[in-house]
Amino acid sequence: MTPRTRARSGYRCTECGAQAAQWVGRCPTCQAWGTLEEAAAPAAPARARVVAGAPSTPARRISEVDLDVARARPTGVAELDRVLGGGLVPGAVVLLAGEPGVGKSTLLLSVATRAAREGAPTLYVTGEESAAQV
Repeated sequence: MTPRTRARSGYRCTECGAQAAQWVGRCPTCQAWGTLEEAAAPAAPARARVVAGAPSTPARRISEVDLDVARARPTGVAELDRVLGGGLVPGAVVLLAGEPGVGKSTLLLSVATRAAREGAPTLYVTGEESAAQV
């Protein structure tokens, strides 16, 4: 059985070939008036998802997983290491949540600073703060 597909339509400029999701009087690329015509886009599987940068790995039996690779690296903050089961595991993602002002950024920036000083690749990602707030 094949997954259902969603038919999508869009608009294509007859002058320059630019595509737009909705009709507008003027092509946003070449600025020509009245040149957008409805064009069917290729149908995509209804449940298809593309995750940018995520490598695909085949399913494996748990007995085939090399457990030595997943050793936790201590953060240098004893209580955080205890909560994380010994520290941060390379390749893992940790979501830290809490009320505003409780010190999430301060804690993680100190952990990130220590990791960077030890030569570990470090990335601080936030979904709620601007760069100036961090």
